[in-house]
Amino acid sequence: MPDRRGQPRTQRGAFRLDGIETWSLVDLDHGMDIRMSSRQRIPLSRRTVPGPLLEHARCPRVVVMGSPAEVVNLLRQVPAGPTTCFQMDMHQGQAVFDALAEAGIEAKVEVLADLWDITDKPQTAIYLPTRAGERDLKIDLVEQAYQILPKDGQFVVWSSESQDRFFPDLLKKVFRRIHSHETDQGHVIWCVRGEDKPRRKRERMYRARVKEVPSQAFISRPGVFGYGRLDIGARALAEIADIRPGDRVLDMGCGNGAIGVLAGLQAGPKGTVVLADSQPRALELASRNASAAGLSNFHTVLTYTFEDDPYLPESGFDVVLANPPYFAAGTISRMFAEAGSRLLRPGGRFYLVTRQPDEPGEAMAQSFGEFDAIMNRGYTILMVDPEQPLRPIPEPEPEPEPEPEPVAEIKSIKPISRLKRR
Repeated sequence: MPDRRGQPRTQRGAFRLDGIETWSLVDLDHGMDIRMSSRQRIPLSRRTVPGPLLEHARCPRVVVMGSPAEVVNLLRQVPAGPTTCFQMDMHQGQAVFDALAEAGIEAKVEVLADLWDITDKPQTAIYLPTRAGERDLKIDLVEQAYQILPKDGQFVVWSSESQDRFFPDLLKKVFRRIHSHETDQGHVIWCVRGEDKPRRKRERMYRARVKEVPSQAFISRPGVFGYGRLDIGARALAEIADIRPGDRVLDMGCGNGAIGVLAGLQAGPKGTVVLADSQPRALELASRNASAAGLSNFHTVLTYTFEDDPYLPESGFDVVLANPPYFAAGTISRMFAEAGSRLLRPGGRFYLVTRQPDEPGEAMAQSFGEFDAIMNRGYTILMVDPEQPLRPIPEPEPEPEPEPEPVAEIKSIKPISRLKRR
């Protein structure tokens, strides 16, 4: 029925079909669309490179980040020449390398902690940002791009947002003067480097403690798990994990090393901890934080396969801690569970934290057979611990149904008083 104003009740919905975002306004009383509009979003990996980007893609150049498909699409269209592809993650870097090889494109791929560490300094830097990327990481990469360019070198951002407002404002602060070209398929912003500026490394420090371990200070940086604070899921994992003096501990996907360091302090001077991650920046932070906490028997390993490394012996660990990224929980959880089953000694303890236990639970069943599950701080800890009784995976609490809005009861209607003309 119509609302109180006599208007039909409607509901606005949105969906995506073949790259087209569609909005519809539905008449709830008659079950029909009464208005519809759509806008096509073409992925950056399938877009035609705009003319201004082609004009300014001078060599030698560096392509900053971007997915494998985006990098290949760009380098297929710009003039050939010496190119370095900068990535921050080994897994992504390998994927970019494989995609370039398959496409027959010659380019160097470097996986580093910082953009200013690349081997060949470029004349042009082309940044391919993600739509939902971390804000502080974007700022960090833009500021580092300024440092690697020579005077009058060019920095270009190719954004998938046709009316991007974040990068124009940011580039004005860093480069002062910018040029912009907007199309319905994206936004190109370019600028020229000016005089030298002092380097700035963006870092945040926070303190954290777990169980009986004294409060520790941890350094964090953009782009690395654990930036600015100890993640709630990581804390939930650390509170459940049973770490004993002398334990050999592996922290899989260690980020800035906070959980591994706290576990290493619980293991004591006779224990060891291996901090493993696919990001060089993460391992740099983990090493700094472990040293600052007074750990001496620790090692860092750059890996995403957890294979072929002397510090990752099979059946070599008493405890394995795993905190896979939530955006790829299924894929990474399977990798972590499979590797953990190889690296854990018989009778050892394995702990994996997740928000959604369905896919990780399947991975645990395939790798370990029987496992336990416990809730802590709104997260599920999947674990293999021979000394813990087996329990079923806790079912998530159903969301309560929304209560109907109360309708005010009209008890009486007072007449509207009218003013009399004099």
